[in-house]
Amino acid sequence: MPRSRALIEIARGSSFLFIGGIAFLVDAGLYNLLVYWGGHGPLHDLPLLAKIISIATASAATYVGNKLLTYRDRPTRVSVRQIAIFITINLIAGGLQLACLGFSRYVLHLDDPVADNIFGTFIGQILATAFRYVTYGRFVFPAESAGSTDAPASSEDADGRDEPLTGTAGA
Repeated sequence: MPRSRALIEIARGSSFLFIGGIAFLVDAGLYNLLVYWGGHGPLHDLPLLAKIISIATASAATYVGNKLLTYRDRPTRVSVRQIAIFITINLIAGGLQLACLGFSRYVLHLDDPVADNIFGTFIGQILATAFRYVTYGRFVFPAESAGSTDAPASSEDADGRDEPLTGTAGA
């Protein structure tokens, strides 16, 4: 008997939050190491750069986790198009996090670990996660359309043909 749509969405949302929790730990941990390790980390004077590095690392983990767990029921192949959309979404989401950190640092002039983690990691991560949840399911790991037999999310080559990232093009 098929599960109801609500149960599927609850399971997907729970999985997404689990993966997001791991990404949160990666983001917060790496940022704090880069900025505050030993009191004055290697990127202490470059907190936005440290945040970019921590967001990029956490984003790579979310792609793998969401592909293998959250959206495992969606038959999407890894493609240039899928990766490009994922990167675009994460640039926007990362911008949300950076805006929160930048506001705290450069508008409010708060530059301690507590403020950085509240604004840059906690508040920024909430905004970014909500944005990612809405956009990943729609654009990165789309549900297969009812009339389609091919898996979505592959790239189009110069001739308009659909080509997966792996394999030989035009073969």
